[in-house]
Amino acid sequence: MNENPSSASQNAGQDQSIDTSVPHSARIWNYWLGGKDNYPVDRQAGDSYYETFPEIVDFARAARAFLQRAVTYLTREAGIRQFLDVGTGMPTHHNTHEVAQSVAPECRIVYVDNDPLVLAHARALLIGSEQGATDYLHADLRDPDTVLKNARQTLDLTQPVGLMLMGVLGHIPDDEAPGIVGRLLEGLPSGSYLVHYDATNTDEDFVQAQERYNEAATLPYNLRSPEHLRTFFAGLEFVEPGHVQCSQWRPDPVDVGTARESNSRAGVARKP
Repeated sequence: MNENPSSASQNAGQDQSIDTSVPHSARIWNYWLGGKDNYPVDRQAGDSYYETFPEIVDFARAARAFLQRAVTYLTREAGIRQFLDVGTGMPTHHNTHEVAQSVAPECRIVYVDNDPLVLAHARALLIGSEQGATDYLHADLRDPDTVLKNARQTLDLTQPVGLMLMGVLGHIPDDEAPGIVGRLLEGLPSGSYLVHYDATNTDEDFVQAQERYNEAATLPYNLRSPEHLRTFFAGLEFVEPGHVQCSQWRPDPVDVGTARESNSRAGVARKP
């Protein structure tokens, strides 16, 4: 918890190495967003990707802006005061706790990731408001029962939660992803929300860049069709405007007409 970050300190003692010889998607993403928590191998991979698909930087920024708008909506308009952000990646700017607690300081946020480098930077994530709580769990999205069990140390899972799955399900095989999403949602009460985006296979250059990356990646990322991504929201009630590009989900007035990315689908939906 924010008051006593025991989970971070305990996990920091685990014997886990950070492999700086192989590019990692979370660190590459951090590089594209202008962060500093990456290594030369990540920057090289990010630049190579950019050469094939320069729009990737616009995509990354549009995805981060979607997170900011979605969390603001849930906190300010839907009254959500708890967030479970699974597969959070490296801290950059406008992280979930920063956005939520800027609206409602009492918000409680749990970040979940299994990257040792993210763990090494957990203290950056754990700096939240005094009124709320911010915690970090070293756990794997593919083990949703453990995620839910440990999240209960900080979150009250009898009250609505904003479940954040931001660009992470592409790392999960097709036959596993629906079950993971379903199990996480089963553990959350009515009135909770799913916030999700992932990249689509609608651009040939994007597909080519991703295929080149996946050839050397330790954790490949699978591009899916918009129709496939929509199935993750099965049984939920979409918030308007529904399932759209990241840049088209409730854009700020100054952003209308300026969005350039088109290779994503994002949505916010309520559990009845």
